[in-house]
Amino acid sequence: MSPTFRSLANPNYRRYATGGLVSNVGTWLQRVAQDWLVLLLSGSGAAIGVTTGLQFLPVLLLAPIAGVVADRMPKRRLLQLTNLGMALPALVLGLLAVTGTVQLWHVYVLALVLGAASAFDGPARQSFVSELVERRELTNAIALNSVSFNSARIVGPGLAGVLIAAFGNDVPGTGWVILLNAASYAAPIVGLSRLDASRLRPARLLGRERGQVRAGFAYLRRRPDLLAVLGVVFATGTFGLNFQLTSALMATQVFGRGPTEYGLLGTVMAVGSLTGSLLAARRAESGLRLIVGAALAFGAVEMAAGLMPSYLTYALICPLLGLCALTMITSANVFMQTRAEPAMRGRVMAVYLMVFTGGTPLGSPFIGWVGERYGARWTLLVGGLLTILGTALAAALLQRGRRRRAVLTGPTGAGSLSTRVWDDQALARARK
Repeated sequence: MSPTFRSLANPNYRRYATGGLVSNVGTWLQRVAQDWLVLLLSGSGAAIGVTTGLQFLPVLLLAPIAGVVADRMPKRRLLQLTNLGMALPALVLGLLAVTGTVQLWHVYVLALVLGAASAFDGPARQSFVSELVERRELTNAIALNSVSFNSARIVGPGLAGVLIAAFGNDVPGTGWVILLNAASYAAPIVGLSRLDASRLRPARLLGRERGQVRAGFAYLRRRPDLLAVLGVVFATGTFGLNFQLTSALMATQVFGRGPTEYGLLGTVMAVGSLTGSLLAARRAESGLRLIVGAALAFGAVEMAAGLMPSYLTYALICPLLGLCALTMITSANVFMQTRAEPAMRGRVMAVYLMVFTGGTPLGSPFIGWVGERYGARWTLLVGGLLTILGTALAAALLQRGRRRRAVLTGPTGAGSLSTRVWDDQALARARK
């Protein structure tokens, strides 16, 4: 088997990945349909930003608790429950839209409920991969999860646009597409139930003790390399990764296009994202230089996208935008999981998701306001600029902390490992 897909030789991972792919396609169907539904109900880009913000707000509020739950509960059972919890609000929203009784506040409330289930799903899903494959395959398996997600991005948005148009390009049409997403959650639930328990490598479950959330944050404070990645991820996720909002505004307000063309923008962007994920699957390790460089490149390309003169040129730059984004995201995800201690992995990934997606409630309404006040192009220009500034600040703070620690501990002191976080070979030797 090709080195890029070597984790698929594991039957358990193959079943898990298949269910995830079906669910991911459904997720992208709903993302496009839900945004289009909000536009039909309100005609406001800011309303899309509010909806997205509400969907990600629970991650910001609940992620630390969700990380402890992921370290305490058997992850397979927890993932079955969270998939059911995400299917129910999709079912309700789809039925409300199909019957024509949906109102904007319904979308807001159900987005919040979906976000609450997603908050508990994320840390468990991220850390469950280490129970499916051996340590030497972990980097590849994590990257293939991104391949699955971005393969769904290629199929999902374009398919959503076609289906919305086929169902009438109206509110009930969006409802039928959302109902397809509700049905798609059956795939991961069934896939998880069919895993061979004898081949799993379950982590030791965390006992019930006080201060477990605090212990996770204390661990991160001692890891400047992980903190630097969190800083880059926060800047990019908060200000740059608002594609649902920015592409919707560019397609409708700047280029005067409909749902099919809007969905195709997500598809062509996913081509670049898939390429980034495949490249990551071939790498043995992910380093801080790659993460910072990809984030800076993403910010620059996003600003360039805001200047594109036509729908065609905007569509042509979208794959490059997706490539830079997913190179950063996948590399950061791999870095956090492979550098964190197994006993802390659930809590570390919970904080990672809290920072990455939890910044969206802050960034999406702000970027939506920028679009309302100054125009759709400025959502990309401002988002790209703030991504660059935030990434540069995170890198500068890491370098400053590295120099201070070097002065305090000396070149060979007990704390010298954390002063050499840019030396990936030293980190690899330390893990051995």
